[in-house]
Amino acid sequence: MSKVNALGSGLDSLIVNIESKDNGVMDIDISLIQANPFQPRKFFNEDAILELSESIKSCGVIQPILVEENLNGGYIIIAGERRYRASKLAGLEKVPVIIKNYTEEEKLEISLVENIQREDLTPIEEAKAYKKLMDSMGLNQENVAQKVGKKRSTISNSIRLLNLPEDIQQSVDDGIISAGHARALLPLENINKQRSIFNKIKDSNISVRATEKLVNDYKKNNDVKASNSKNNIDPDIQNIEQQFIDAFGTKVKLIGDMDKGKIEITYFSGDDLNRIIELLAK
Repeated sequence: MSKVNALGSGLDSLIVNIESKDNGVMDIDISLIQANPFQPRKFFNEDAILELSESIKSCGVIQPILVEENLNGGYIIIAGERRYRASKLAGLEKVPVIIKNYTEEEKLEISLVENIQREDLTPIEEAKAYKKLMDSMGLNQENVAQKVGKKRSTISNSIRLLNLPEDIQQSVDDGIISAGHARALLPLENINKQRSIFNKIKDSNISVRATEKLVNDYKKNNDVKASNSKNNIDPDIQNIEQQFIDAFGTKVKLIGDMDKGKIEITYFSGDDLNRIIELLAK
């Protein structure tokens, strides 16, 4: 089976071959360069930057930094922020660059893909980058998957991490729990229960498999309680509720009676929400 192009469909054509001086490489003052505002990675490994800076001291910057000229006469990094940071640390006054112009979408794509190729992003940074591509460019998960050369399910599973509370997301970023642990918490709709099991993961260092078992046990017990409670619900309400479930293909709950109440429709992703909106609009 052929390997999927890690740059995604068409994206490889955006990044020029920068191995030779024939491709418009020029040296510019490093003080004129600014960090990439589209950079999805917020944390840079200081040890790795230091190691790269030592290499740059010995060999120079082998691969030029890709930049775009801004309105102030300076330059904004499109790709190569690690090389830029390491060059500053190495005390370089000038660095080799290639100056190109890109659309906002292309800048975001290149920055995202550059990090994904090296696996430099944390799971949450990666999820936020995918979400930003979708929101900023009006893309769906399938579009993003094609652009970055990954399966749609990979994009979906990544973005689902953003449904977790901020403190749990931060713990994933900080390496306190793994992305696997975090994904195991997603089936829980109760945030307090998510945090309860999250605390057990931290305090007892339980495995992902053990976390999944805790979640499944809780859901089974909760489903039994819900089933017992449902036996006392008006049969007419139950019938209408089931019609909604069949129509929307997701969890629907009617709260109240035949005279007054509310309808709760559950969605599990952005695509799921869009699907439900389209059904409602018909």
